[in-house]
Amino acid sequence: MSKKTLAILTILVAILLDQLIKIYVKTHFVLGEEVIVFKWFKIHFVENNGMAMGFEFGGKAGKLFLTLFRLFAVTGIVYWLVQNIKKKVHNAVIVAIALIFSGAVGNIIDSVFYGVLFDASNNNIATLFSETPYGELFYGKVVDMFYFPFIENAVLPDWLPFVGGQMFTFFQYIFNPADAYISVGVALLFIFSKQAFPKEN
Repeated sequence: MSKKTLAILTILVAILLDQLIKIYVKTHFVLGEEVIVFKWFKIHFVENNGMAMGFEFGGKAGKLFLTLFRLFAVTGIVYWLVQNIKKKVHNAVIVAIALIFSGAVGNIIDSVFYGVLFDASNNNIATLFSETPYGELFYGKVVDMFYFPFIENAVLPDWLPFVGGQMFTFFQYIFNPADAYISVGVALLFIFSKQAFPKEN
């Protein structure tokens, strides 16, 4: 398999899987609904405006800026991927960059299109291609669902400064396949850093 084919297949499969999972959750779960798969793994449907770990800034202007920034960033990632394919770098590096691209595109699709494709998920299951969508183009919400509370509702020791005695959950963040792709891609780049970022002779 050529490196170009590997990149294209990785991107197509990753984005398709990301969107299938998100659409399934969106059309089968009410916002906030949770299914316990294991004690340490839950499917918990939440939405956010697209910032990492649910952070938000700047209202609608901030949301638009974030989406436009992501569109600009994926253009750079494509260029980076093409250059590495031409250099015939290690396959792991190609897969890593392709996963990072797929993750970015997966969340861009939510941000750009979901606001005009779905109605709201508050107190009811959303409808795809709804006649009463919840938002506007470029103002959709990103769908998250994977929750891994390995340690839940523990109490931090009193001797810890500032946070002693407070409730603690690890891992408290809820994420989606696109987020996972980016994390795996970055991890692969770290592992294969010598191939990804070779020193100049």
